[in-house]
Amino acid sequence: MGKKTGKMFKRILYGGDYNPNQWPREIWEEDMRIFRKAHINSASINIFSWAKIQPSEETYYFDELDDIVEMLSKEGYDIVMATSTAALPAWMVKRYPEVTRTDYYGRKHKFGQRHNACPNSLVYQKYAKALAEELAKRYGKNKNIVCWHVNNEYGGECYCENCEKAFRVWLRKKYKTIEALNKAWNMEFWGHTIYDWDEIVLPNALSEGIGEDKTAFAGISIDYRRFNSDSLLENFKMERDAIRKYDPDTPITNNLMGTYKGLDYFKWAKEMDIVSWDNYPAYDTPWSMTAMRHDLMRGLKGQPFMLMEQTPSQQNWQPYNSLKRPGQMRAQSYQTIAHGSDTIQFFQLRRSVGACEKFHGAVIAHVGHENTRVFREVAQLGKELKELDCILGSDNPSKVGIIFDWDNCWALEYTSGPHKDLKYVDQIHSYYRYFYDKNIPVDMIPIDADFSKYDVVVAPVLYMVKEGVGEALEEYVKKGGTLVTSFMSGIVDQSDNVHLGGYPGPLRRMAGIWVEEIDALAPEQHNTVVFTDGSEYTCRMLCDLMHLEGAESLANYSSDFYAGTPVVTRNEFGKGRVYYIGTELEDRALDKVLDQVTAEANVSSVIDEPTKLEVTYRESEKERLYFIINFVKDEQPLPKCFVGKRDLLSGDELGDDTILKQYDVILVSIPK
Repeated sequence: MGKKTGKMFKRILYGGDYNPNQWPREIWEEDMRIFRKAHINSASINIFSWAKIQPSEETYYFDELDDIVEMLSKEGYDIVMATSTAALPAWMVKRYPEVTRTDYYGRKHKFGQRHNACPNSLVYQKYAKALAEELAKRYGKNKNIVCWHVNNEYGGECYCENCEKAFRVWLRKKYKTIEALNKAWNMEFWGHTIYDWDEIVLPNALSEGIGEDKTAFAGISIDYRRFNSDSLLENFKMERDAIRKYDPDTPITNNLMGTYKGLDYFKWAKEMDIVSWDNYPAYDTPWSMTAMRHDLMRGLKGQPFMLMEQTPSQQNWQPYNSLKRPGQMRAQSYQTIAHGSDTIQFFQLRRSVGACEKFHGAVIAHVGHENTRVFREVAQLGKELKELDCILGSDNPSKVGIIFDWDNCWALEYTSGPHKDLKYVDQIHSYYRYFYDKNIPVDMIPIDADFSKYDVVVAPVLYMVKEGVGEALEEYVKKGGTLVTSFMSGIVDQSDNVHLGGYPGPLRRMAGIWVEEIDALAPEQHNTVVFTDGSEYTCRMLCDLMHLEGAESLANYSSDFYAGTPVVTRNEFGKGRVYYIGTELEDRALDKVLDQVTAEANVSSVIDEPTKLEVTYRESEKERLYFIINFVKDEQPLPKCFVGKRDLLSGDELGDDTILKQYDVILVSIPK
């Protein structure tokens, strides 16, 4: 592994995906001229060039890549060098058809698309490792290369015979004996007992699958998710280690995809020097969701991350590819930095002429010159970022941790019932939204985090409580921590077998409640809850029917046959306390509960004044840099605490009459 902490780069990287190999040489010089005007200082190259640089099994062709590297080096660019292994060359598929994937429905794929390699194909591994090694041997000493970019957006699954055999090996390492595996998967159910490892088949549409998101046996399907994530991670580690043979220091990354369901990013982050990710919100994605994903990416390693991709204008692949409004890209970029990024990079620098991404936004549009609205905004941002290198490596302190766990996501969404609309990320976001709206900083943390760092730990729908987790949370609460959890928590173990003895299983004692039943409400149905102060609200989706076992009720149901029974509870446990929320509350009701939580734990906003502005800060040894951004349509007044300060972006002194229009950004430095 290379560098792990502190500043990874000497400046904020500003640039993005650059594919001069798709263009004639005369365009390259024009690109350099235009990019200089935009203050672009970095380029990610060689991302999908495997077919170009290895035209046959025994032949490598580096002449064009040499020229690209030389040109960018002379221009003083920081280069992010990719390994090109995310799309197979046609010759490999033709000669070795076993390298392609078999999909969930059992169909063997031909050449085409990307993410098209079986991760357990020895042929793929051989050539991908060799290519990474050749690239590192050739370019590893180039001082302009500041980061290695392995593969691209790992994802997807394969259900071929290679994977089936590898899965059996993975299972033998995990369970040791067939008896342990049968117990873990509860194979007495439906008479599925296994007597030999070779009887195990993959859980796809031809076996246990019930559609791509449901399964008859969650144990095997969750394990296959784990196995698939591990298989792709082994591909990453293989290329990383090949690079390390020739370049021991330059950071190595892969671009992740936020809350992407398929890979356990906390496990991946342990193998990466720096986390990078691709941020593509839709036209209607809440800004709080985007902020949560940034915080998750920062939380993977507890350090600043890279924004590897965003579009300067519009996507091409979503159902409705709206333009970013004037100022929106700039505001979005500053939100990214505010939540922990040390880079702003785009896909793409020049708009491609054909294929499926030809309408994806770019710094240089199809018109081919710089006289566009998008370019002017890119140039403005580039000029501003040149003056903000002081932000590099700085922290985002927080007293609140929200648990995010991929095993829980897989298990919760595989479970048969009680509600098809129950989605893990949406539930986590519903709690994150409260802290975002209140400008209370949050760390997104793994299930094995050091909870003692936080005054409040929030763990909604903690459906799967693995060995040791319940004990760790109990210890945290006993020592004075505040835990907030919810319905569908403490239900199953790591294999999706129910914790017997009553819900919420390992959390029951410290929560001080017993959940007897869970009612599921159809989308058109709702229930009502009334708090002890008489205020009444609605709730939806799921309703826990619970009994108090030492906890106090903060709110009861006020309709249906379980009217009068508790729905929101608080329990003193050791020196701390546990809040349990037994339903999906409307936002106002959830806010009411969390207001009590934060007040009791002495957790407060980064500023004392209520505001609709997003206010975030990053902290170094010398200063706090506050990012003040307006994402709402209405004009918003500047909070009084910043009056008299200077805006680092405009140079203006901020007054009582300072107003922020939508997408306006102000940066304020306050010495420590």
